[in-house]
Amino acid sequence: MKALLVEDDRKISQFIIEGLTQAGWTVTHCSNGLQGLSEVDKNDYDIIVADIMMPKMDGLTMISRLRESGNSIPVIILSAKNSVDDRVKGLQEGGDDYLVKPFAMAELIARMQALFRRGGAVSERIFNCGDLEVDVKERSARRGSVHIDLQPKEYALLEYLIRRQGQIVTRRMIMENVWNYSFDPGTNVVDARMCKLRDKVDRDFDIQLIHTVRGAGYIMKEAG
Repeated sequence: MKALLVEDDRKISQFIIEGLTQAGWTVTHCSNGLQGLSEVDKNDYDIIVADIMMPKMDGLTMISRLRESGNSIPVIILSAKNSVDDRVKGLQEGGDDYLVKPFAMAELIARMQALFRRGGAVSERIFNCGDLEVDVKERSARRGSVHIDLQPKEYALLEYLIRRQGQIVTRRMIMENVWNYSFDPGTNVVDARMCKLRDKVDRDFDIQLIHTVRGAGYIMKEAG
């Protein structure tokens, strides 16, 4: 589950990132609405958590522009404004839920999970590549009738690949989107985890789905 947090307050951002990470979410952080729009254009997310009052572009403007472009990704609005008029305006601009600051992390997580369970609003639930099936709601994978037992990071890596099947993904892209870290050219963490994933996904099957693109990265596709 991937969340985009758009919040300019550092302490609140750190609080949310730590809480969501512990709950199993992968979190990308932006500090204003312009950055948020740019991030949504580049990557897929299951949900957005957005503050209202931010520099450069406020949260309501960001949400409005998302909806104008046809993007239906669920958005939970965070705000210290707690009047009925403020809440109504937030929902009218395209927000799916409205949570007043200060809030309990447990409540934020519960609201995010409720939106996520509705399904279909952000993306498909089932992704296929050949006989590989990945269920992003259940966070499970199988090839034909064979269940693939994956560790959390292995699953996140597999989901990232299958959402972009047919496209080359670089080690930098994987590091920044799956590990949520800046790319370090000296680390082999991506290659090591990819080796384990390929062992589980491809080793016992005639058709290989995960391929190395020399000098570029990796690609998931049916043909070699």
